[in-house]
Amino acid sequence: MLKQRILYDRPVSAELIDVHIESRAEDARIGRITINNPHKLNTLRTQLMKDFVRIVETLPQESLRAVIVTGAGDKAFIGGADIDEMSQLDAGSSEAFITRLHDCCEAVRRLPVPVIARIQGYALGGGLELAAACDIRIAADTAIFGMPEVKLGIPSVIEAALLPSLVGWGRAREILLLGENFSAINAERWGLVQRVVPRAELDDEVERCIASILETGPHALRLQKELIRQWEDLPMQDAIRAGIRSFVESWKTDEQRRRARESK
Repeated sequence: MLKQRILYDRPVSAELIDVHIESRAEDARIGRITINNPHKLNTLRTQLMKDFVRIVETLPQESLRAVIVTGAGDKAFIGGADIDEMSQLDAGSSEAFITRLHDCCEAVRRLPVPVIARIQGYALGGGLELAAACDIRIAADTAIFGMPEVKLGIPSVIEAALLPSLVGWGRAREILLLGENFSAINAERWGLVQRVVPRAELDDEVERCIASILETGPHALRLQKELIRQWEDLPMQDAIRAGIRSFVESWKTDEQRRRARESK
């Protein structure tokens, strides 16, 4: 089916963020959010972060099947938080600034559908944290990753807490304590990203991932994402009980029966 790309027509536009909704199969929409500030490596400033949260929270969630988050241009996914703005912070204003960055990550994690980070160029600091908050990370082989905060005199915080579960405690310590950049190949080898492809094939690989998502049951996929979020926080026995509840919930629609009939 021919894809139809339409501009999102709700009042959520922002100067440095582009939002598109692609209509696909019946009642299926794919959202694409692009941080569009390539001259500054798509770095995150206060107003941009506020706009990002507002845009994510007003996506048409009922018909949404997946969301792609990316940066404009080839140089960066997101090069981190804006250093010029951070240089003006003090002990009083720093909490509000870093909380806004957390709000961006949390908005992504709260979306009920899979979120794909399409990563090209630099994914540093807050940019890497936002990528870690996504469900699936697909990177160009030219992408560069890093958490350089300790070299700037500050610790890596907020969603850097996700790194140990992705790469293990030993590798997380190396990334956070040394502040060194690392390649997309290492990011894949360590488990930080799921797929690495040549830069020219990045969009095709994202599209293959979207195609797989569209083959799943929409209700089941939302239940699965919600359950994964619960697994992150629950002790094992509670996580298992949450899974039982989710399984029961899936039988409250005809999705599984209909799909079983269609597979025959």
